[in-house]
Amino acid sequence: MSTLAAATPAIANAAKPAAQAAPTGLFGAFLALMLVLGLILGLAWLLRRLPGAGFRPTEGLRVVASLQLGSKERAVVLDVGGTQLLLGVTPAGITRLHELAQPLPAVEAPKLPTLKDLPDFAQLLSKRLRKDA
Repeated sequence: MSTLAAATPAIANAAKPAAQAAPTGLFGAFLALMLVLGLILGLAWLLRRLPGAGFRPTEGLRVVASLQLGSKERAVVLDVGGTQLLLGVTPAGITRLHELAQPLPAVEAPKLPTLKDLPDFAQLLSKRLRKDA
């Protein structure tokens, strides 16, 4: 019994440094997380400040149409200040193929039906169930 009594304080003393180290470990992890988040925000701010960098659309330059010709080759119609150019894009580079005399007509996006135009699901289901029965 004396060895058990002698071992109990040793176990209690051994647990104290581990308990004291836990807040430091959590604080260190929290500090590292804040450092990484600050680095990400700082780099995002820097990216917006650099000229020519970022994801802003370019004024006066617009892709009108693009057609995939091969696995890595494309034909692109580019509108540059009102002039439309047909370009060939390959891994080796970009080549101007033709300057269009007449601009391509604007392509309208397909019109999606509104909720009012769609049939009622309950009516369709009841018709289908009556047909099968």
